[in-house]
Amino acid sequence: MAKRLSRTLSTLTLLLTTLTAPAVFAHAHLQHQYPAADAAVDAAPQALTLNFSEGIEPRFSGVTVTDDKQQAIALGAVKRNEKDPTQLIVPMTSALTAGTYKVEWHVVSVDGHKTEGSYRFSVK
Repeated sequence: MAKRLSRTLSTLTLLLTTLTAPAVFAHAHLQHQYPAADAAVDAAPQALTLNFSEGIEPRFSGVTVTDDKQQAIALGAVKRNEKDPTQLIVPMTSALTAGTYKVEWHVVSVDGHKTEGSYRFSVK
């Protein structure tokens, strides 16, 4: 009887822990960005904006942009939007010319989890 009660309590504890602490399993996932993934924009953006599913730590996050020849594009300092802790802003230090660009990003969320990814967009 004691063994059965112990198993039941263990199962119940595991179930309650999983249901009451979903943030433990959370990561900051890219939800949307400007320019959008696979978009073809008419005008070169002055900045990139990346919006994540949860707050991010800008000190441990970064973005690189390369052209279709894998040449790095100069960027300004990556900043978090002061009014939205889920948004990174990446200023462009020079205008992009027509072509395809790859954005690679990595972020650390406020809960300490690291995520990374990439997408492409083009300027007409």
